[in-house]
This record gives sequence, structure tokens and C-alpha cells, in this order.
Amino acid sequence: MNEPKKKRITDEKTGLAKAEHFCAYQERSQQEVRDKLYDLGLYPDAVERIISKLIEGNYLNEERFARAYVQGKFNQKTWGRIKIKQGLKLKRVPEKLINKVLMGIDGDDYLLKLEQLLAKRAAQTTEKDTFKRRYKLIQYATSRGFEADLINDVLNNSEL
Repeated sequence: MNEPKKKRITDEKTGLAKAEHFCAYQERSQQEVRDKLYDLGLYPDAVERIISKLIEGNYLNEERFARAYVQGKFNQKTWGRIKIKQGLKLKRVPEKLINKVLMGIDGDDYLLKLEQLLAKRAAQTTEKDTFKRRYKLIQYATSRGFEADLINDVLNNSEL
């Protein structure tokens, strides 16, 4: 039942090395790195100095992180703009940057992903009542972060 105590780091150089390693294998937001450094036991002034050094060394780039996040969630997880935006807000990415990177999603690709998502879900749905079936498809696409007007447009223009 006794959990092993985490070793606290108070040395800024050790914290910087750990943060560099943390940022090297995956894009990170500033808030993720800040949280990690606080978990390691560093003091706030040391954390901010380390984050500044990471930005200078190009280990940490908020725009690069946001672009990678958007591409990953859109291409791999098939998330819509709403859900991606919420995820970026949770990572404390600035609103201006969120809007900028969301503009990078191609509109045609976005509609195609939505159509594919709805077609796949429609094939899995056993509901016979057309109203209930349509409702289930709308609910599913909404839960994936797609906009209601686009979902309705796709459903109206297809035989799903």
C-alpha cells in the first residue's frame, strides 16, 4: 500500500534536461511542460526559466504543437473542429492560435471525413425507423465534434 516517493528535483539543469527529453519525442504545449516540471518538484521561477530556454532552443513551439495536434486528431481520430478546439483549450493554447491552426484544415477534406464517418456509422446502425436512425447519426457526428449544420447538409445530400 505504501507508494514509493517520487524523487524531487530542485536542480534547474536536471529539470532542463528532463524537459528537453520530454519535448524531444513528441510535440508538447507549454502547459504540459509546465505541469511536468511542477510534478518534478521545481519552483515556479525555475519552471518559467526552463520554459524560456526550451523555446529558445526550439524544443517548445506552441504553433508547431497546435498544428500537430490538429492534424493528429483530424486524420487519426476523425475529430471535428469543435472537439479539436476544446482539446486545444484544455492544453491552454491561445484562442488566436487555435483559430489560425483550425483554418489549416481543408474544407473539402473536412466534408469528406464527415461523409466517411457518417457512412461507416450508418452501416453499423441497425435502427429501422428513419427518424431515429437520422437522430443517432446526428448524435454520433456531434459527439465527434462536427458542426450540426454540416451534418444536416451531408445527411440531406446522401442516402444514409
